[in-house]
Amino acid sequence: MTQAHKIFLDARELEHPIPLERAIAALRELEEHNYFYMIHRKNPIPLIDMASEQGFRVLTKEDAHSTWHILITRNHDIDLEELCDV
Repeated sequence: MTQAHKIFLDARELEHPIPLERAIAALRELEEHNYFYMIHRKNPIPLIDMASEQGFRVLTKEDAHSTWHILITRNHDIDLEELCDV
């Protein structure tokens, strides 16, 4: 398998609705061998729901600093747990 390429967004300092808009734009362009990795100050439920409804695989984890790590991919062969920095 080709190495998965990370598309990264640090949304911790961005104001609503910019994180959601940027995430949706990234997901529209997401290729099969890539994954989207966003860190955010809260769990972005609307993004997670939308991605799940569209058939993406989603992993969310909160770290010890209350920062959320959200990983999203189309590719079911990519191990999101392994790629999560938490």
